[in-house]
Amino acid sequence: MRIGLVNDLPLALEALRRSVARIPGASVAWTAADGEQAVTRCRADRPDLVLMDLIMPVMDGVEATRRIMKECPCPILVVTATVTGNAARVFEALGAGALDAIDTPNLASEAGFDALCRRIGHIERLTREERGTSRLPATAPAAAPDGGASPVLVGASTGGPQALCALLQAWPKPLPFSAVIVQHLDAVFMAGLAEWLAKETGHRVALSVPGSMPLAGTVWIAGGMDHLELARNGAFRSRKPDTTDLHHPSVDALFESAAASGLRPGVAAVLTGMGSDGARGLLALRRAGWTTIAQDQATSVVWGMPGAAVRMQAATRTLPLPEIGPAMLSLALAAGRSKP
Repeated sequence: MRIGLVNDLPLALEALRRSVARIPGASVAWTAADGEQAVTRCRADRPDLVLMDLIMPVMDGVEATRRIMKECPCPILVVTATVTGNAARVFEALGAGALDAIDTPNLASEAGFDALCRRIGHIERLTREERGTSRLPATAPAAAPDGGASPVLVGASTGGPQALCALLQAWPKPLPFSAVIVQHLDAVFMAGLAEWLAKETGHRVALSVPGSMPLAGTVWIAGGMDHLELARNGAFRSRKPDTTDLHHPSVDALFESAAASGLRPGVAAVLTGMGSDGARGLLALRRAGWTTIAQDQATSVVWGMPGAAVRMQAATRTLPLPEIGPAMLSLALAAGRSKP
């Protein structure tokens, strides 16, 4: 695994070098002192992963991430001095296509090195899954079950924060239904993501609480590292992930639980993201009579997850991002008016 390092501070670069040296089979592809250098070097020699700082001279990490994902896309992990202190920029970078964010290791602390190495290992597994995604068999949808009202369901990963922001901005306030979102992101960022989405969109956004109901008027986001599911009565429940699960929380776990719950068929969407999480669950929802939507390739930062759903014929519609919010709104209102 060849890794590009982007940071203008010599001590930070040394910490990143030491982290890479701990990973079997990993090596430093190149280093860059600012975002502009990173774009140039990535264009000339695309690595398997870029460790991207946020605050740099000439060009910051947000713009560099945006440029790299447009001109020479590759996995990007934001590694910056303080993730919580740069929350707004972190979510901008995630929206531009970065996979995740983590604090820069401290040369005096083993914990920081271990955390970064684990995060890199997870991304390596994710990119292997992305390369291995193949054409999946199509299955015709089955008859819809009866049941109670359902929330709108959404899954997203790479580029998800900005896509979710655009989606929510297309919905009226107060929200006439409930929405439940699984966004691939480390648990420590989930509260910040909820606050950022609420500020950007004006909606009430909260983290899900096991045992509570996804009440209308609120956008609920899966928090923590357990899978978020819907019980047969529509309440939230959590499930411990298996050791082999690549994503937790998983979009598939949410979607499949909703399909099995007997709730009234509603509407669900898979947005931009690397890998294939959500495709299998979207197919389960389609079989259960739900209207299922995949974001199109042109407007996706990464078309892995929605692309897998399209190949599986799990999506009843494939739409550009600006059309998904209005479509989900009209479909959700129509489903709410229908009789169970």
